[in-house]
Amino acid sequence: MSDPLQFIRSQTAIGSPPLVPEVRLHLATEITPLWQATEDTLAQAGLPPPYWAFAWAGGQAVARYVLDRPEVVAGLRVLDFAAGNGLIAIAATLAGAASVEAVEVDALAVAAIALNATLNGVSVAARFDDPVGRPLPGIDVVLAGDVCYERPMAVRIIPWLAELAASGVQVVVGDPGRAYLPRHGLEPLARHTVPTSRELEDRDVRETMVWRLTAAAAL
Repeated sequence: MSDPLQFIRSQTAIGSPPLVPEVRLHLATEITPLWQATEDTLAQAGLPPPYWAFAWAGGQAVARYVLDRPEVVAGLRVLDFAAGNGLIAIAATLAGAASVEAVEVDALAVAAIALNATLNGVSVAARFDDPVGRPLPGIDVVLAGDVCYERPMAVRIIPWLAELAASGVQVVVGDPGRAYLPRHGLEPLARHTVPTSRELEDRDVRETMVWRLTAAAAL
């Protein structure tokens, strides 16, 4: 794609997630046109769905949590894992994190994070990277929203997140009741009722938990 930033601007509108009105994002207003535009523009099948264009319930809950409790990230080095549009990363920056990195395996998402950070006047280091399985030297807190939606993803990342927790990294995840959330090793931190869309979910609101994931986390 010659200009991913222009593509994102043309396919989204600026808005705020219902649970996090402090943050503005480039968001899709309808799922199908953007999905088709992504396929047509890149002229290939099997692309990552444009998850970055939506404020998912798990991400909203984690963003709300760090804004309400800035001491969780204030003065610390934060990684927003599977960052999507960067909502959590932006919230962590606004809450006073010393530094914030946001990693994604979708190049359009990385571009969206950069756009959204600029929109909110904050600095986020957006990177195309898959850190799963590696230690994270220089990171104090890992934040992740809604990452347990598929079994292959959960099986791959939960042991890694548990290892990070065992090494002293604080791991916080948001989850709206996905099937592959770990059954063990979770400590509840907050609960939120998050308005959502029937285009994305099977209901109008999602009861969403924010958890601390511990070294004992397991499916």
